[in-house]
Amino acid sequence: MSNPFPLTLGPLRSAMELTLHTHYAARIWQGRPAGEEKSGIISLNGFVSLVNKITRGAEQDDPYADLWMIRLHEKLEHSKDALTLIGDRLDELMGCLPPAIRVGENFNVHPVTVPLYINTQLGFLAVYLLIDYDNIVRRLLQAHRTALMGRRDMERWINAGGHVLRSLFGLAQQFKLSGTTREDFIANNAAAREAQERFGELPADVLAGTRRSEFAPWIIRRRVSDEGRPEAVEEEVGGGAEVGGAVEDAADESRVNSSTGLADKVMDSEHLGG
Repeated sequence: MSNPFPLTLGPLRSAMELTLHTHYAARIWQGRPAGEEKSGIISLNGFVSLVNKITRGAEQDDPYADLWMIRLHEKLEHSKDALTLIGDRLDELMGCLPPAIRVGENFNVHPVTVPLYINTQLGFLAVYLLIDYDNIVRRLLQAHRTALMGRRDMERWINAGGHVLRSLFGLAQQFKLSGTTREDFIANNAAAREAQERFGELPADVLAGTRRSEFAPWIIRRRVSDEGRPEAVEEEVGGGAEVGGAVEDAADESRVNSSTGLADKVMDSEHLGG
């Protein structure tokens, strides 16, 4: 027997807020508008907007958007590893405190709290990086206050962490919508050929849909129903988003090497406290 009172449920929503304790992290959140003498710096909200655009492209079966989701996910992981390495070196420095001194966490007495409106996983990963950076800056300020490092070294380390985030945001700014779908490449039509000329050849596994970011959305395709009405259909391309073992192992090795190199670069190969 059919239910005479069908339930119509809406989407789930929850209020989210982010608390920041340092001006450095707040500036990353806000970005900087372009001026007469200085170029603009994209904000975290600007990065999230670009991620939303890329995610919508992947949802619409744009293989280049899928490739960009992979690139950004890898960059996010490299960035996290780079900040972790900076934090590890900071742990070594803070370990130089005499055991007779106990130093608690230093929190801002008037932190800034901002609402979060994020609906993509890659956006949340970027927020987690900003929180990590905020924590690093707090500890660096404390290390300077307790004479464990000089001002010049403190500022250099703070700038190194900020560079990690700005590099991530700068990568996202390079994205351009291709306006194509995988069906265009199957047909090898003019749109596909033009996209290849503009953006280059796609990796075969990305084009086939067998390699996608683990946070890639379901692909929504349009089809005509039996009643003649157009309707959206969610489906996964290529049998899933998992990567083959050999490719995955190579990606893991590349991730470790890349993140270590990034951290070494932004830290300028300096010694602790030097």
